[in-house]
Amino acid sequence: MDKTIFTRSHKALVERLKKARKEARLKQGDVARRLGRTQSYISKIEAGQRRIDTVQLKELAAVYKKKIDFFIR
Repeated sequence: MDKTIFTRSHKALVERLKKARKEARLKQGDVARRLGRTQSYISKIEAGQRRIDTVQLKELAAVYKKKIDFFIR
């Protein structure tokens, strides 16, 4: 069984996260500061190197002012 992090669904989620950040006109560092995380944390998410749980997704959606369903279509 493949690891979830390498599925097409995960890649699509990562692309939507990047798109949402860019639409919000935020840099990775801006998002990191709002979440109390490091820029490398956001970078690893956007590079597909880190899994995202529902709590993290909810936090990111709030920062990007998007509904959760934007990310999980």
